[in-house]
Amino acid sequence: MIHTYLETLADTLARVPREPIEEIVAVLRRARRERRQIFLMGNGGSAATASHWVNDLLKSAVVPGEPRFKVACLADNVATLTAYANDTSYEMIFAEPLVALAEPGDVVIALSGSGNSPNVLRAMDVACNLGLTRIGLAGFAGGKLKAKCQVCVVVPSDSMQIIEDAHLAVAHAIFRALCE
Repeated sequence: MIHTYLETLADTLARVPREPIEEIVAVLRRARRERRQIFLMGNGGSAATASHWVNDLLKSAVVPGEPRFKVACLADNVATLTAYANDTSYEMIFAEPLVALAEPGDVVIALSGSGNSPNVLRAMDVACNLGLTRIGLAGFAGGKLKAKCQVCVVVPSDSMQIIEDAHLAVAHAIFRALCE
C-alpha cells in the first residue's frame, strides 16, 4: 500500500496544472508589493495546510528590499471560530472575519479538498462582494469553489489524502518561487 500511495502521489503531482500556480505567484508578489493582506482558510487538513502556509510566508519568505507579507489564517483563532459557529452558524466562521478585516484589493486563498465546503463557499461569496482577489486550491473536479475563484488549482484526484498532500506541495512550490 505504501508503494502504491507514493506512486499515485507522484503521478498526481505530475498532472497538477502549472499555469494557475504561476498565476498565484504573480498575485502574491503583487500583494506583497502593494502591502495587501492575504487571508487563508480551510477545514481539517486544509486548515492545517493554510496555517502552515501562513508560517512559511510570515517567517521564511522574507526577501531583502521587499515588504514582508501581511498574511493570516482565518482557521487559527479557535475562540473566534467557535463563537461564530455557536452564535450564528458554522457556515459563517470565515465569512464574518473577512467582513471585519478585509479591504478591497486584498487576497483570499481557500483550500478545500472537495471544493464544496459550505463555510468556504460562503466566505468566497463575501470575498467577491468585498472586491478581494479569490484564489482556490481544490481536488476532484474543483467542486463549486472553482467557479468562485479567479485562479484555482485543481488537483486531479478523488483521494482526499492525495489532494491534501498535493496542496501542501503546491504551497511549498509557491513559497519557493516567492523567495527568489
